[in-house]
Amino acid sequence: MQHVKIPQDRIGVLIGEGGETMREIESKAEVRLDIDSENGSVAVETIGDPVLGLKGPDIVRAIGRGFPPEAALRLLEDEIMLFDLVDIDAAARNKTDMKRKKGRLIGEGGRTRELMEELTGADVVIYGSTLGIIGAPREVEVVRSAAEMLLDGAPHGSVYSFLEEKHNEMKHQGMEYHQFSGEQS
Repeated sequence: MQHVKIPQDRIGVLIGEGGETMREIESKAEVRLDIDSENGSVAVETIGDPVLGLKGPDIVRAIGRGFPPEAALRLLEDEIMLFDLVDIDAAARNKTDMKRKKGRLIGEGGRTRELMEELTGADVVIYGSTLGIIGAPREVEVVRSAAEMLLDGAPHGSVYSFLEEKHNEMKHQGMEYHQFSGEQS
């Protein structure tokens, strides 16, 4: 059994209307969730396939870090799917710097975050002091690199060029990129 702590304001999303989301996670990941809505603690117990059960805590963590349940459940699509977090706070000197760095990752009107998703096929969410990524290993790696470049102060144009280049490499290498992003080849 694993224990995951999620923010209070995400518990309702994890449970879902009438417990619907919680039941869907339990059924698809073959786990049992024991949610303490007082303190945000979630006990995740594997009750079926142990490999699926290993994804249970990450699904709960992903929802806790701002992902909609549908995106978090993508972790079950394939055993190589990953959930990763970039700690924005660790790269910031103070609260003002934290806000600025978070703004750089989001971009004007959310454009930078959207480009990370479009050009990699990963799901990207910025919530609190973290940037969350769900995708195949290469997708996650590219988003993490782009985020770290922005946090280190790289110009947006350079990061966009980097994302374009990696997007073309992934397409060229014949990765199952389109399968993950839902695009047509």
